[in-house]
Amino acid sequence: MPGNPIPTALHDAIAAHRALYLRTGGAQGHIILNAAAAGGLGFSTNLLIRYTGRKSGKSFVTPLSYGQLGGEVVIVASKGGADQNPIWYLNVRQSAAIEFQIATQAFRGSWREPVGAEREKVWNFMVECYAFYANYQAATSRIIPVVMMTPIEEIPVFTESVATV
Repeated sequence: MPGNPIPTALHDAIAAHRALYLRTGGAQGHIILNAAAAGGLGFSTNLLIRYTGRKSGKSFVTPLSYGQLGGEVVIVASKGGADQNPIWYLNVRQSAAIEFQIATQAFRGSWREPVGAEREKVWNFMVECYAFYANYQAATSRIIPVVMMTPIEEIPVFTESVATV
């Protein structure tokens, strides 16, 4: 339910997915069958973002569905339609750069939030890719943020040792 904590079973599935992605260096975990509990049906492509906690200073890694549009990688700060933004988004907003991994390639890059007509275009693209985002938006009064990332340089793939659980 929007606004409620993630159900334990879904939280455990996300943690297992993240661990698999990290343990295999991205050889597994990039393409997964989305859990129906998350609103996903069918296969989706997933990346990892790595960011620093704005309060803790610790390194965190979060798996997210993504799309690619016009040479940029798109992620959505949906939090399943909750009324508050996800923690990863709040932390990314405090950073000048972002690190992300797609399958077996990791990058340091820039990020931005599209606005106006561009945001609407990007949002519609992501809803076409992942129809559940429309349900998430309908469940909350906040405008769900969209983040666009551009790779700048390749970096080593993420490992479990550099990510706080």
